[in-house]
Amino acid sequence: MVKVIDGRRLAEGLRPNLLRRGQAVAERRGAPPGLAVILVGNDPASAVYVRNKIRACEAVGIRSACLRFPESIGNADLLETIANLNADPGIDGILVQLPLPAHIRLDQVLEAISVQKDVDGFHLYNVGGLVTGNTIFSPCTPYGVVKLLESENIPIEGQNVVVVGASNIVGKPMALMLMARGATVAICHAKTRDLAQFTILADILVVAAGVPNLIIGQMVKTGAVVIDVGINRLADGCITGDVDFNGVSAKASRITPVPGGVGPMTVTMLLENTIASAERALAHQQSHAAPDIPQFQRA
Repeated sequence: MVKVIDGRRLAEGLRPNLLRRGQAVAERRGAPPGLAVILVGNDPASAVYVRNKIRACEAVGIRSACLRFPESIGNADLLETIANLNADPGIDGILVQLPLPAHIRLDQVLEAISVQKDVDGFHLYNVGGLVTGNTIFSPCTPYGVVKLLESENIPIEGQNVVVVGASNIVGKPMALMLMARGATVAICHAKTRDLAQFTILADILVVAAGVPNLIIGQMVKTGAVVIDVGINRLADGCITGDVDFNGVSAKASRITPVPGGVGPMTVTMLLENTIASAERALAHQQSHAAPDIPQFQRA
């Protein structure tokens, strides 16, 4: 019988320790860990995501600030805001809620965030660090997936893993993180021919394609572990993943639901990264040592 992996339960189990760590930072430096969230425009889904992140911050003792800007904000003004946050010692993490308006240069925005405060893990330094094993912050969603697998004592080393979706935010870093743990990884995407011939071989199937019910039962090996990262809103307002939950549950040994699977872990890994950033900054401050993480600027 399939086991449904409860991401909410796992996230709740991790947060007491995060609260203790956040309180320890506040006691040692006289100020709690700080997270700045930049929200541009009036996208309803983005507003909900930001509200949930701020609520989660409050639960573990992180001081959060949401900086809201109209959709018309210019690229230069947004970069100036980020520069000010980089220089603010009370801010340990900077998160820019995606998507951004089309006129904003996403690459410039992500690279403008200090490596030490890039708690989303999207800076080139952190993404590239996944290749060499020297990343400072892992992207929150792949990080959450790894924690889910570890919590279920699911072996990764030596397993055949198929990642469906090749985005820079989930698919590619997910593949790199699982490769670093000894998995054999195949990445599929929109141009993959006969997707089922790949997915049927997966011991662990991670789906992050943004296509409702893309994966059906016939495409999954009996006993596979299926991680559904997709969040899709249907015409009737319902939320569904990229996996046909009922059909795939008949074949899988473990599966994540949508909602309540990967989503809560993504937010919790953001909290983890923010507190880790504060701890690192405090350690550097107390040792009077210069940070050993280089800063990067666009040429």
